[in-house]
Amino acid sequence: MTGVDIRRLLAADWPAVEAIYREGIATGNATFESEPPGWKSFDAGKIALPRLVATTASGGIVGWAAASRVSDREVYRGVIEHSVYVAESARGKGVGHALLEAFVAEAEAAGYWTIQSSIFPENAASLAVHERAGFRVVGTRRAIARMRDGPWAGQWRDTVLVEWRSSVIGWDRPL
Repeated sequence: MTGVDIRRLLAADWPAVEAIYREGIATGNATFESEPPGWKSFDAGKIALPRLVATTASGGIVGWAAASRVSDREVYRGVIEHSVYVAESARGKGVGHALLEAFVAEAEAAGYWTIQSSIFPENAASLAVHERAGFRVVGTRRAIARMRDGPWAGQWRDTVLVEWRSSVIGWDRPL
């Protein structure tokens, strides 16, 4: 399925994006959230660019990627935290890699110099996709938060902090 198309995420995509988000939540290894936000909260909490979906030849959405700022401080204006979700039916078929590669390229073109994410150590597929896309492991945050629901309910969970750093923006030159 690596022949997916990547395009901008639109408000009209929300039902499919939300369904994929729910699938990720159900695994217990995608997020600490127990429910996806509504569209208005999602839209308000994510930066406008890049927001992407992966679509099949028939137009079905099989994955999405979006990000939020890590801080309102001016010095961190180029640092974002992203999420990548892939539909259960499309996992292991290159969709996550295609989305992440496109996401990184668009983020860098938009002026972001650091992209980070927190990944549960049990999510080996996500860790592998991120490593393949040039992310490095910063470290493990031990028992960072407690799961409220799902298969890990009540348990404190570790996350692996990964980051990608632009090789173009901010290296001994003005921004």
